[in-house]
Amino acid sequence: MFRKLTKALAVGAALALALTGCTTEGEEPTDGEPANTAEEVSAEGPKNGESYVFGNIAYNMKDVWNKYSADAFEFATGHVDEPVEVITLDAENSLEKSVSLMEELIAKDVDGISVFPISPEQAATLGQMAADAGIPVTFENTLPDLEESEYVSVIAAEYDLIGEEAMNYIAETYPGANVLFVAGAKGGGVYETYQEGIDRAMAELGNEITIVDTVHGDWETELAMNVTADAINAGTEFDVVFANNEQMGKGVKNALDEAGIGDVPIVATGGGPDGLKMIEDGDITATMSAPVSLQGLTTFKNLYQFVVLGNTPEKFTPLPIIPVDASNIAEAVSWEPSDSAVEYIGGIQ
Repeated sequence: MFRKLTKALAVGAALALALTGCTTEGEEPTDGEPANTAEEVSAEGPKNGESYVFGNIAYNMKDVWNKYSADAFEFATGHVDEPVEVITLDAENSLEKSVSLMEELIAKDVDGISVFPISPEQAATLGQMAADAGIPVTFENTLPDLEESEYVSVIAAEYDLIGEEAMNYIAETYPGANVLFVAGAKGGGVYETYQEGIDRAMAELGNEITIVDTVHGDWETELAMNVTADAINAGTEFDVVFANNEQMGKGVKNALDEAGIGDVPIVATGGGPDGLKMIEDGDITATMSAPVSLQGLTTFKNLYQFVVLGNTPEKFTPLPIIPVDASNIAEAVSWEPSDSAVEYIGGIQ
């Protein structure tokens, strides 16, 4: 499941006391401005030997999304002229460990750091530590509560745009459709952000499609099956289902098959290996793919461009949303890093 892109309004006092007080021994913090400009960093060359060294702090490598992104970050080293060594460190979903990992990278005097944050507050803390040490830092999936001068770039999936694209796809592919929306869990912010994009699309589409009901499968296969079955049994009439992720799409398919209406199209989100196979097997009709391989590759590209080439990338890049169905699945960008994914983002350098 995609982590929500959000910007914190403030860093909590307790978190600030727990995390921001950590600096490398003997190091004098600055006012938050990086010690070197992009041009100065590039002119200096690698700090440690013949290779540049990039640190990559993962929030949790047990998370499939994070693991694929980290793999792509490493894969990108094979597509640049200057040698780059990557040090991947796993925070294991621990705020305290992420701080110690940042301290470790600062002590190693790496050339650049990428962070996949646990939260916007933690992103701000780690970003400030890197900025104080004069090390360029870039972020994935979360917009930090920092001045733009204190970080290189951010790339992230935007759930509202995914929801908006899903509605536009359904309207174009199934004009006049009555849509059952099998949504994720309330209260976590992710479903709510999806809903913002859906509402925006529906306002623009007018009567082109109709959402006849919204039920919540809470991101789970079995619950999605149950709420879809309940909607069918309640007499809800629909001819397309939008499942908020591919796992729920699987449950929706089971419910439709049991009701004898397995030919109802299911549009989902994700584009992971399981989702693409579901399209191949006919279990879902389409998915709004946001390939995390592009996230990891673009993060590396932004850091390489800044540190090695002295170029300034865009501050924010939304992860591309690519509708995939049977007509274009052969060209789908996999979550696994590949030469074609590098080509999709126009190369690394």
